[in-house]
Amino acid sequence: MTSWRIWCEKAQTALRDLGLLGLRLWAAQEFVLAGWTKWSAGASVPEWFQGLDFPFPLHLLGPQLNWLAAGSGEVVLGVLLLLGWKSRLAALGLLYITYVAVYAVHFDLGWAGWRAIETDAGQGFKVPLMLALMLFAVLTQGPGRYALDAAQAGKPEKPDQGGSRQASSTEPHSL
Repeated sequence: MTSWRIWCEKAQTALRDLGLLGLRLWAAQEFVLAGWTKWSAGASVPEWFQGLDFPFPLHLLGPQLNWLAAGSGEVVLGVLLLLGWKSRLAALGLLYITYVAVYAVHFDLGWAGWRAIETDAGQGFKVPLMLALMLFAVLTQGPGRYALDAAQAGKPEKPDQGGSRQASSTEPHSL
């Protein structure tokens, strides 16, 4: 019975890590593609983006800088998430980008839009909500073992001057 329990625990850990890998890969490709689309448009900001109402302090930056910041953040943080490097920090940054996208673009239908993607009445926030939940899982659970964060955590650490050990990014409560 004990060997069965050990096998079940190992299987559960492997599946948990595969699940986190799947969440990371799916969310990362969504953000990288969205950012790449912005970068591909070049320096010209589309009209629909120019008229958006951004939350404080982003409304101070203007559409050109917001366009560049959104695209750059989506690509850079998306690649970090994809690789599983600085995953919690990447997830936190992408959660902020998602919040801004919902605030500025996807809240046309108000709270009723939580189940809508796109309607004649406007944009819902179903897709950003699903992405936010994926990012929240990575933020709270870490990237799993199939990540550069986990590989880095497995390396012997150099002791610092105080002799204390820094928390790795795969341990709970670290960013």
